[in-house]
Amino acid sequence: MSDVHVVILAAGKGTRMKSARPKVLHEVAGRPMIEHVLAAASRLSPASITVVVGHQGEAVRGALAAHGHLEFVVQEPQLGTAHALLTTEPLLRDQSGSLVLLSGDVPALSASTLQQLAKIHRHAGAATTVVTSHVAEPHGYGRIVRDGGKIARIVEEKDASPAERAITEINAGIYAFELAGLFDAVRSIGAANAQREYYLPDLVSIHRQAGRVVETVTVDDAADILGINSRAELASVSRGLRQRKNAELMAAGVTIEDPATTFIDQDVEVGADTIIKPGVSLERGTRIGSDCVIHSGSRLVGSTLGDKAVILNHCVVSDSIVGAGASIGPFAHLRGDAHVGPRAKVGNFVELKKTVLGQGSKASHLSYLGDAVIGADVNIGAGTITCNYDGVRKQVTTIADGAFIGSHTQLIAPVTVGEGAYVGTGTTIRENVPPGALAVSAGKQRNIEGWVEQRKKRNTE
Repeated sequence: MSDVHVVILAAGKGTRMKSARPKVLHEVAGRPMIEHVLAAASRLSPASITVVVGHQGEAVRGALAAHGHLEFVVQEPQLGTAHALLTTEPLLRDQSGSLVLLSGDVPALSASTLQQLAKIHRHAGAATTVVTSHVAEPHGYGRIVRDGGKIARIVEEKDASPAERAITEINAGIYAFELAGLFDAVRSIGAANAQREYYLPDLVSIHRQAGRVVETVTVDDAADILGINSRAELASVSRGLRQRKNAELMAAGVTIEDPATTFIDQDVEVGADTIIKPGVSLERGTRIGSDCVIHSGSRLVGSTLGDKAVILNHCVVSDSIVGAGASIGPFAHLRGDAHVGPRAKVGNFVELKKTVLGQGSKASHLSYLGDAVIGADVNIGAGTITCNYDGVRKQVTTIADGAFIGSHTQLIAPVTVGEGAYVGTGTTIRENVPPGALAVSAGKQRNIEGWVEQRKKRNTE
């Protein structure tokens, strides 16, 4: 088992976000920012992960409930980062190895940076290892003060002198600590600073004075380690993560015509030779096959597309499956576990909800198909509706292979249309249609001669 233990700080209020939601639960590139941190931390295969919560701690716990391996501790009141780390002592004081400390608001942090941190910390035999970076605008960050090239201390901006504020190397707030003696050292930290808080960076000078090794890991791209404290920073980091994702996909053979307007979440997969037009959003674990085309304005959420599928303009596909060679749209809506078979067609202004549309079947215009099981090679005429709700329960409509449903048909579920059956235009189906039968419900047409002229006379009298 790994001798690395991870602690993630997530207790802050995030007042500059101006939000009722905990800061770490604001989404970045499709998922809460703390989820990105957890994903990076998991690549260390740590022996434990502890999350320090405080402000709206129950909300954070609830959002992370699916991560059954997490431990939670409460920091109340919030008296600084050193105080936050001390709250984990009951869980970690008897552990050995190293502790990697992360912030829940640094979602761009890469697994490779953490792996490098753990490696350097271990090889140096360091008591503390600090992640740093150089930035053009260091305002708001603690500065790295060096002596002879070695880190001597970290000074917070509010406590820094003008010369120290001119330093461009910043503390990322990401550390590795040797667990042996850590909590005793933390308890020696004082609060003689502008905020009257217990600053974890003070461990650097404490360990240096004790003759222990303190190391640094300097990250070349500062965007990877910058925290989020405002809505503007939220947008900036999200944009950076999406640009990184788009670059990875293009390097793997995906054509993204306009990366600046294409939003692809981190866990989305796209096959080679797929073309993504401008203004597309691919979200929450969507899987796209090879040689697909996704046209402008479309949004896919939690869905799967087979090879050579085409999504035309302005479609919404959520929690659904589209088979190989199928065509969707324009202006179509698939939701609630819709399943479109290979080479099937869903046309303009057609909605599918919890419906199977079989191989080669077509619903080309202006239809709602809900809670239906539709076989292969079925033609659904324009304006068809499966009336699936009886006021209490949703009922199923079944249409067998090769059936033909005429335009402006209503099928009152539960009902079955048999194999190869025909349903005439404008029919309301309330009973099962046998295989090979023709179903009609409209009466004989009547033409009343002169009715229009008579109506005009009545309206003028």
